[in-house]
Formats: sequence, structure tokens, C-alpha cells
Amino acid sequence: METKAKFWCWQKKGEPTDLILKEKEIREIGDNEVLIQNSVIGLNPVDWKLIEWGHPAWSSDSVPGVDGMGVILKVGRNMTHLRIGSRVCYHTDLSKDGSFSTHTIVSGNALMYVPDKLSDTAAASFPCPSLTAWQALQKIPNIAGKKVLVSGAGGSVGYFLTQLLLEANARVYVTASEKHHAEFLKMGVIQAIDYKDNNWKRTIKNHLNGDSFEAIIDTVSGEHATGMASLIGYYGHLVAIQDRVGQSPLPAFTTCISLHEVALGAFHKYGSPQQISELMQQGELLLHKIASGTLRIRDNKVETFDNLAKHLAEMKANNIQTKYLIKVS
Repeated sequence: METKAKFWCWQKKGEPTDLILKEKEIREIGDNEVLIQNSVIGLNPVDWKLIEWGHPAWSSDSVPGVDGMGVILKVGRNMTHLRIGSRVCYHTDLSKDGSFSTHTIVSGNALMYVPDKLSDTAAASFPCPSLTAWQALQKIPNIAGKKVLVSGAGGSVGYFLTQLLLEANARVYVTASEKHHAEFLKMGVIQAIDYKDNNWKRTIKNHLNGDSFEAIIDTVSGEHATGMASLIGYYGHLVAIQDRVGQSPLPAFTTCISLHEVALGAFHKYGSPQQISELMQQGELLLHKIASGTLRIRDNKVETFDNLAKHLAEMKANNIQTKYLIKVS
């Protein structure tokens, strides 16, 4: 078995183009770990953000990257129930080396089997945005029939979340770039608003005709989420996917809304074994729905492994609603 692999290594806080491609030894895997030979790597906004900000656990030559898919090459002593050669996808623990490499070591309990009918690129597109969307959905009880606004629905998370909400029979409104409106309306969204319109909040209020949302799920920022709190009715829910809302933006004892944060990466450290198992099981169910065409993922743009840093920089600069992927093999 190979003992060396190629890794895109972080050196200091900076830009994606500051990453350095190196060859280094693959460490020995632990009893509860598996070694994956990557086929496709999924790029996400969190990747370039962490390269810019750094991570408390990172030092020189740490390997970024949260999403990937490939085949199992080797299993740890306690992971013999896993099949070598199986196609899997994963989301990494950022305190360890990530997916920006030809090979990645991950927890054997945090893998999702990829259906035979699903392509490698679709599987690599899946973990971060789709599991985040599923977690956001779980924050809102008894969702059927409730009016829900998805803010920033054009991105990978919002696009998948909108489908999950519609599947759960919520009454869905979205803000997104105008180019996405026709598709969302065809899906069954009640109203699609262009977030570039300075009066979009007024437009939504007029459409609600004095009513309010039972929930708003924001994919933009904590500040942006805070600015929409007044659109939520009594005992409603404000879910922040990017950043968090630290304290209620509304006066006490008024609408009494509940604040929720979503942090997918935290499951590696804070999730119980039962919660991690449930998340992986739900992930596999969603993967099968994608394979069957019941759910869809964003269009993608694929580049080669040697151009990973340039491709991530392009993604950061363009901020478009296309999934960026890296083909390794």
C-alpha cells in the first residue's frame, strides 16, 4: 500500500492560492478510523473562510477541506464491519487533516455509503450543504403547513433546504437571485424575491397581507438573520446557518421567538455516537433520494487536483451559485 500521498497544505492565514501542494507520509490509522482514496473533493465556502481565518487546531502543513468521496482502502481494528473498496462520502473533522489530498483519514463512524446509481461528483457535492440543510430543517417542529422563508436560497445549502421544506409540506418563500426564480416557482415555492431589491422586505410584507412567518432560515450571516426577526410571528423560529444570533433582537415578552444555530462541523466533537449514527443514516437516505431524482443538487464545475487552489480562489472571487469540485482520479 502507498505510504505517501499529495496534500494541499495550509501555512498561514491568507488566500487559497497560498496553499502549497506537497507530498508527505500517510500516517498510521487509528482503531476507529479508515483511509479513503479520494476520487472527488467538494469545495465549500467554509474552506476558503477557514484558510483566511485559520483554525485553532491548525499549524503549518495542516490540510484543509471538509468534503470528499472515494473508496475505502484500509480500516482500523474496530472498523472491520466496513467493506474495503466501498464507495463512500464524508465530512471531515477540522481538527485533523481534511479532504484536500489524494488520501484522507476519517472516523469510520462518520461515513455514508454512496448508492451505485449516484455519480462520484454528485456524492462529493453532498455532505456539507445537504447535511447542513437537513440539520436546519430539524430545528423547526411540526413544519407541515407553516410559512417559512429561506433567505439566500440560490446557494447549495438553500437550494437543497428549499426542496426538503417543500417535501415536508411547508409553505415556502425564498429570497434568491432573479435567475433562479422560475425554477423555484416550478418546484412549488409560493413567492421568490430578488434579494438585490432594496425593498424586498416590504414586498414580502405586502404579500403576507399582515401575516408573519412561522420560521425564517437564513444562509447569509448572523447580522442578516437579525435584520429579519421582525418578519417572524409569535413563538416563531429564527435559524441562522452562517454565523449565529447571540441574543434576541426583539424586546422581551413580545413575539418570544426562538433562536437556533446550525454548526455541522461540531458533530465530530459534540455529537453523541447515537446522534452521529442518525446523521449518517439520514445522509444515506438523502443520497438515495438524489440518486432516484427525488431531490436535486446544484450544477457543478469540475477542475483537476493540481488546480485545486486556483479553483477555490475562483469560487471565492465569483460567489456564484455553482458547486465547485476537484477530480482527483
